[in-house]
Amino acid sequence: MTTFLAGAVSLGFVLCALFFLRFWRDTRDTLFLSFSASFLLLGMGQTILAVSGISDEQRPWAYVLRLCAFLLLLSAIVQKNRRG
Repeated sequence: MTTFLAGAVSLGFVLCALFFLRFWRDTRDTLFLSFSASFLLLGMGQTILAVSGISDEQRPWAYVLRLCAFLLLLSAIVQKNRRG
């Protein structure tokens, strides 16, 4: 059941990435592209955890993709506010 739910969460992240990619295609705003890339990173991290069978998530590499995704989100928001 845990693997199924991890797959569902991965699918949700990928769907969010596609959602923001659609807005980027319409507006060409880099904020949407950054959001899409960050959700894709979060989905990849969740997929790796689900496929590898690590249940306790006590591995430091499991958080590297999450850290990169959140840093990408933060930098995109800061850049958008500086330009505006």
